[in-house]
Amino acid sequence: MFQDVSQTESPSDLPAFLQKRQKLTLDYNRSCRLDTGNPQSVLHVVGTALKAKLNRSAPPSSKFFSVKCTSNVRYIISPPPQETSHLSPIPLSENSVLLISMNYASQYENDAKLSVRYYGENNDVLGRAVLHLTAVEISLDVDADRDGRVERNNPNKVSWKWGPDGHGAILLVNCDSEKIFKKKPDHEKDYVSTVSDLKDMSVMVLRTKGPTKLPEGYKLTMHISQGDAESVRVFRSRSSNVVNNSLEKLFQRFVKDYPLVLSSEVLSQEVPYVGGEAEMNLYVEGLRFPDKDFDGLLTINLSLLEPICAGLPETPIFTDKVVFRVAPWIMTPNTLQPVEVFVCSTSDNYQFLKGMKNLVAKSGYKLKICHEYLNRGDRWMQDELEFGYIDSPHHRFPVVLDSPRDGKLQDFPYDELLGPDFGYVTRVAQEKDVSSLDSFGNLEVSPPVTVNGKKYPLGRIIIGVAFPTATKGRNMTKVVQDFLWAQKVQEPIALFSDWLLVGHVDEFMTFVPAPDRKGFRLLLASPDAGYKLFRGLQYDGHGQAQLFEGLRDEKPMTVDEILNDESLKAENNYVQSCIDWNRDVLKRELGLDDDDIIDLPILFKLEEEKNKQYRAVAYYPDMVNMIVLGKNLGIPKPFGPKVNGRCALEAEMCSLMGGLGLSCTFIDDFASYHKLLGEVHCGSNVRREPFDFQWWNLQM
Repeated sequence: MFQDVSQTESPSDLPAFLQKRQKLTLDYNRSCRLDTGNPQSVLHVVGTALKAKLNRSAPPSSKFFSVKCTSNVRYIISPPPQETSHLSPIPLSENSVLLISMNYASQYENDAKLSVRYYGENNDVLGRAVLHLTAVEISLDVDADRDGRVERNNPNKVSWKWGPDGHGAILLVNCDSEKIFKKKPDHEKDYVSTVSDLKDMSVMVLRTKGPTKLPEGYKLTMHISQGDAESVRVFRSRSSNVVNNSLEKLFQRFVKDYPLVLSSEVLSQEVPYVGGEAEMNLYVEGLRFPDKDFDGLLTINLSLLEPICAGLPETPIFTDKVVFRVAPWIMTPNTLQPVEVFVCSTSDNYQFLKGMKNLVAKSGYKLKICHEYLNRGDRWMQDELEFGYIDSPHHRFPVVLDSPRDGKLQDFPYDELLGPDFGYVTRVAQEKDVSSLDSFGNLEVSPPVTVNGKKYPLGRIIIGVAFPTATKGRNMTKVVQDFLWAQKVQEPIALFSDWLLVGHVDEFMTFVPAPDRKGFRLLLASPDAGYKLFRGLQYDGHGQAQLFEGLRDEKPMTVDEILNDESLKAENNYVQSCIDWNRDVLKRELGLDDDDIIDLPILFKLEEEKNKQYRAVAYYPDMVNMIVLGKNLGIPKPFGPKVNGRCALEAEMCSLMGGLGLSCTFIDDFASYHKLLGEVHCGSNVRREPFDFQWWNLQM
């Protein structure tokens, strides 16, 4: 049955009429040509509008028109005609436009119809244009509201917004490996090898509804831009009956069940239209993390193409799109719960290893020892790698960041850590650009802080660089810095660490949990605190108490000798000024007060390098360079002056930490680490639980 009642809402009503779909499409209306000579067959997408200029197709001398349609068609006339009988023709003007839509999908081809009659001055019929309409519903859907489910037609799927009231789909870099042997990160292969690989990907659903097939020549095509192609890959699911028991053929059949749709080699590909009401699952795989040249945002498009004639390319008549943001790599601070501790076993670190085993066992965590056949004598576990993780509403897993330092531990992160649900990422720098500052003792992260009202619920990354005025200083290599800054969610802070011989921030600072204030304390090495402690010992008559007492091949030094060494005092005045500069930066950038900071009594000395520069090393084991395991601290044994049989430095440390409810375990690392310019933290690493806070809820 035809409907001949004109719907004459004004154009201002149109957004209400098409409000939902307008947000989802690139162009919510498209031009439609009327032809009084030949009936037209048109494929229409529900939720959009067809726009026909009535005067363009009108026969000469046309003055009026009328519209009739079947019940499943809606139309709007613009400009709206004056009130007339629905049987009366409507005056035709130069600007007369007909907006046509359908409310639901067709069951079969051309099951709807609209006609326009044109009349002359005396209401004589001059011509009739007929549209045969077929309606389909098409929607490309993602988890835009971040609840772990792919909802239908979310109006916010085409954009990204940070915050708890934000929106936008999230994509993980598929950087773990489903293989254990002959492994490589999953994103380096262009096929799906196991079902478990799919959980690392984000589900995208193509929903369609309509006739059993599209009209002849029409097709659906998915496409991405050349700029996004290096960062994303898309597979689709299709059913398949496996009847052959050969493992090789099973694998081949499985791979065929998830054909590749889009990649860097395939920017556009047709996807099947399944008749009736259907859903097709697609799996989106991230290939790279945000970086200097990639902001993390990706767009995937789905277009309905219309044939023109044989030999000519099809033209898009409808495009739906979705936006993903690639999840950032996130570091974990000392205040988060440990999961497992990593150390190296070498031919000379028995005492250190014994102390670490006792500490980890007492703390109740796992200890993983990298034996010498793997570490090849490289004991600096902290310097080779940094643990972090990636997170999305549907999945999360740890990801190790491999340092460009590439010592003899260089294969450990890839060979021993990469695996199922354990990802791997690295940044490769030219060898000439790599310095000691690229070791990850020079990469730390603060606990959550609030600075001038701005919240950093995931903390802030901390790195060490050369002093701003230095012309020949060492810096963390640019590719690593670019990577860290691009993650956005833990905005980095650059400290001055080039004054140290090794040059790592963990030589003068760390964070420990606390039951009050901000939930943590910043511990800073302090020569001033060291001299104050030694002067107190001297005042109390312990000037002859010795440092390094009982250590083989180490000359004991008395408290009096240290206090009388003017050169050492001048060197420590310089060191204190460097630390104070960093103290001010940390107070400002982390929103700290002096009460949030504890000064540890640590002295340094300057060593002359080949280039005649002087840089600092710890005079005795550097107690700030510790491992934090919940309320248990593993601290380098300082071998300080003894008073009444107890090391005065240990006693001071226990007093400072005891007030926070923390327990101190002193580990002998003197010969195997301190003498080699490192300490407990340098020789260990901790993988920790992720934050409860979800990074996409950040207010940016």
